[in-house]
Amino acid sequence: MTTKPAGSKPQVIGTSPDGATDRESAARAVRDMFTSIAPRYDLLNHVLSLNVDRLWWRRTARTFRHILTRSGAHVLDLCCGTGDMAFALRREVGQATRQIVSPQIIGADFSHAMLQRAMAKTAVGAQDQAVPNWIEADALNLPFPDEHFDLVTSAFGFRNLADYDAGLREIVRLLRAGGECGILDFGEPQGAIGLLYRFYFKRVLPRVGTFISGVRGPYAYLPASVERFPDPGEMLSRMKAAGFSQATRTPYTFGIAGLYRGKK
Repeated sequence: MTTKPAGSKPQVIGTSPDGATDRESAARAVRDMFTSIAPRYDLLNHVLSLNVDRLWWRRTARTFRHILTRSGAHVLDLCCGTGDMAFALRREVGQATRQIVSPQIIGADFSHAMLQRAMAKTAVGAQDQAVPNWIEADALNLPFPDEHFDLVTSAFGFRNLADYDAGLREIVRLLRAGGECGILDFGEPQGAIGLLYRFYFKRVLPRVGTFISGVRGPYAYLPASVERFPDPGEMLSRMKAAGFSQATRTPYTFGIAGLYRGKK
């Protein structure tokens, strides 16, 4: 057993909700949690983040505009939930769809209830040739051939995987040479902002989330899953070990969130 330097997190395989004993039970617990909060998921996201989540999605989409405006690009949004990241990617395509073959955007998630919410929102952009398509699938075993996508994104979903390294290897498998990935997820800011953030995240957010959703558990799991997630240095090392030749992280909003970016 290897030891970690003082002050760093112990290395973990993946998320571990209460009661989970292995990879399969962890994945099942995560699916059940998101199914239970699907009806209020969008409302809670916007309320609990004070709508800052919308800015994070847009900023991430802008980061990959050079791929989204590439004629015929193939894009996958992994752990897509109700589709907000996929819709942000679609909006970033913008007027370019008049000059190029529109990119194919696919959203994948293993929660049927979350995908139903995404499909309900799709009708708003039904006439848009870049409207996302949806597929129910496990992020660790996706039904796509090798080197199929130019871009793979994941917004606040990768942290919930039962095996982080397996998830990274699956993303690398799917990307074409030169393809990129963007993993947007929460972080743990330092200093005074960090103190306020931790108080809100651990004391306020679980109570508000439980009150609005009417479901106990998922919003206590959220801060625990962020605390368990690898710190930036370890995450970047894991990305390189999985096969990314380049890996960087850009903090958003004082480090409350951040975008991990990798290139194959």
